[in-house]
Amino acid sequence: METTDNLSPFMTFSRHEWSSLRQTHPMEVTQDEIDRLRGVNDVLNMQEVAEIYLPLTRLIHLHTKAAQELHRNRSYFLQTTEKKVPYIIGIAGSVAVGKSTIARVLKTLLSRWDGHPNVDLVTTDGFLHPNAELERRGIMDKKGFPESYNTRELLTFLEDLKAGKRRVEAPVYSHLTYDVVPDEKQIVYQPDIVIIEGINVLQPPKIEPGDDSDQVSVSDYFDFSIYVDAAEENIFHWYVERFKTLRQTAFRNPSSYFRKYADLPDEEAYETAKGIWERINRKNLHENILPTRHRADLILQKGNHHLVNEIRMRKL
Repeated sequence: METTDNLSPFMTFSRHEWSSLRQTHPMEVTQDEIDRLRGVNDVLNMQEVAEIYLPLTRLIHLHTKAAQELHRNRSYFLQTTEKKVPYIIGIAGSVAVGKSTIARVLKTLLSRWDGHPNVDLVTTDGFLHPNAELERRGIMDKKGFPESYNTRELLTFLEDLKAGKRRVEAPVYSHLTYDVVPDEKQIVYQPDIVIIEGINVLQPPKIEPGDDSDQVSVSDYFDFSIYVDAAEENIFHWYVERFKTLRQTAFRNPSSYFRKYADLPDEEAYETAKGIWERINRKNLHENILPTRHRADLILQKGNHHLVNEIRMRKL
């Protein structure tokens, strides 16, 4: 372990150094479970779980216990009735970098720690404005950019969680229809831990000139945050390969929003994916996502083949 720079707020760990921090915590997932957790074209195996994600869940477990103790002490100090308040984890990073797989792995592993905490996973996709609204605003080609989200609804959801409400609802998104599902809700009931996964969850509020009002950001509600990072050329390659795979699978569903891409020849499929990447995802990465990287508490740096090769952890 070494610091990346005398002025850096992060400590840097090699894969080998990080894996030793697992200590003796047992592996409580099977290969079949890992296969089900893995996203399209992601690489996930027992070794990756053991060396990267078990130490990470051990760290989060320790943070959660400390936060619960602090909450009890603060309630005692304020002479207030203690409410059950969940520990909230944010996971950010580019499209196709593997955030969803990591979020599912963490949910599974964290739920098997002492006391079997109730862990929920909520993606911010459900808080996107419906396609009809994006079309009305003329920003359909900016889906995934900060302005395409109902940020107020997301902030209200997080506020309710931190207020200790027993039952909180989140909207649901369909990747098949590429739209928010009307009248369908995800129920979050008395969670111990909530994982919020989304590309822009570390985005600070945009303050207009002359606006001196209090501005709240999504990450203000996080107790711990993770940024999943990789070289842009790798992310682009993973995006194209995922597009090609989906062309043979999900895109063939008659209900798929992307059904029109299912029968594209290989070369045309590549050019189509490249065009979408350049026009939308690359622009979003550079303008909105990548600038938030150093706001995270922990950065998982992926190398080739979707495997983590370096971890940067914020100093306390």
